[in-house]
Amino acid sequence: MKKITFYVFLLTGCLAFSQKSTGVVTLNDDMEATLSLNQTNSLVTLTLVGPNDRWFALQFGSFTGGMQPGTDVVYWNGSILVDAKHNGIGVAPTTDPVNNWTQVSNTNNSPSAGLRTLVYTRPFNSGDTDDYLFNYSDVTIDLAYAVIETATFTLQYHGGPPNRGVYLNVPLTDLSVTDFSLNATEVYPNPSNGNFSIKTKTNLDVITIYSQTGALIRTISVNDPSENIEVTVNGLQSGIYFIELKNKTDKSWKKIIVN
Repeated sequence: MKKITFYVFLLTGCLAFSQKSTGVVTLNDDMEATLSLNQTNSLVTLTLVGPNDRWFALQFGSFTGGMQPGTDVVYWNGSILVDAKHNGIGVAPTTDPVNNWTQVSNTNNSPSAGLRTLVYTRPFNSGDTDDYLFNYSDVTIDLAYAVIETATFTLQYHGGPPNRGVYLNVPLTDLSVTDFSLNATEVYPNPSNGNFSIKTKTNLDVITIYSQTGALIRTISVNDPSENIEVTVNGLQSGIYFIELKNKTDKSWKKIIVN
């Protein structure tokens, strides 16, 4: 097992198997979303990361733009993930009479990062006509997000980009077959203040670290065929960084957070 020391902290989601998933979709600097569809129990799992101190929302389904009337949306109100329906731009969404999302976990990631991770599940078909009907045969899904610019849970205008955005045709990848790409790389434990491991099912040749503005921080060569690489992290100022994992045929990007 190769041990490497450099000056960053890695943050990424883990790959789940026997289901379809969008993988981790980075919406903006503070928000990430993952939708996973399990055909066995006909449940969808939503993992949503966003700020602790303000509302943030995710729209999902099939649409052409954000905040379309009648589309399904959920938002964090400081206590729960609210099940709602969009009423269009400039109009607050309507809360569904029944919240069909069931909480699995609600985690304050760390006070310094100021982020919260929500994990909720819902049946593909909730029986509510206002809820999006998930179909396991779908190969893409549309996502849109919004987050308020200041610390408040009162629904109001969120401001322009990067406080809102639309992601059309996000791939739903079949995970029933093991993914040997670098995109399936796992980093754990998460979060971490120093020591962690990189687990990959393929060779990792180069690790390149960039600042949030795109400035090159460091490039590290990994001359090790092991699937598990231990890394010691320390230094660097607190903030968000990005890492490029690369081998001869593949590359993948992961978010980096330094606390």
